[in-house]
Amino acid sequence: MNMTTATQENVWTVVVAAGSGTRFGGAKQFEMVGDRRVVDWSTTAANSVSDGVVVVVPEAYAERERGIAGGSTRSASVRCGLAAVPAEATIICVHDAARPFASEQLFREVVAAIHNGADGAVPALAVTDTIKQIDAHNVVVATPNRASLVAVQTPQAFRASVLREAHSLNPEGTDDAALVEALGKRVVVIPGETLNRKLTTIADLQWARSAARGEV
Repeated sequence: MNMTTATQENVWTVVVAAGSGTRFGGAKQFEMVGDRRVVDWSTTAANSVSDGVVVVVPEAYAERERGIAGGSTRSASVRCGLAAVPAEATIICVHDAARPFASEQLFREVVAAIHNGADGAVPALAVTDTIKQIDAHNVVVATPNRASLVAVQTPQAFRASVLREAHSLNPEGTDDAALVEALGKRVVVIPGETLNRKLTTIADLQWARSAARGEV
């Protein structure tokens, strides 16, 4: 994001940290990585490129964290965050707190893509494994061409009016780009970052602690 973008846009970020950590076994967003918690890593980069940041946390932590109480699903939690974003915001980023190492530059690049005309922008990495589509009985039904597949990350950025429209009927989705795509809007992909790994398991947390020490 250059100075022109910064002066012409009002950028806000919703950091989604409201998960219960079922697969992890606890509230992973509050685990320590180096000298900071996971959620603190995630909000630092967001703050560097945003006019304001809304952090959505589990209801039980909202007062302690001075954040916004989330909902029962990820999409519901994003909507809780959107409700706290001022109407004058022109671009809204959504970032999962479980990706603590997203860089400031990655935030700038997705914001710049919206400034340049896209409705949505997502970082993604090429898929290197062969992917199989299976049915309910674990029988392979298709092998998609991996050249047309990418693994999507956050932060994802959107024209604010488009993101609000996408959430207006309370839909559910695994990411916000899917909801924007459902409107027929244009979502572009920018190169993701290998260090921008989602922390899902204890092994992921151990990896993050190694990364924070510069060991990966």
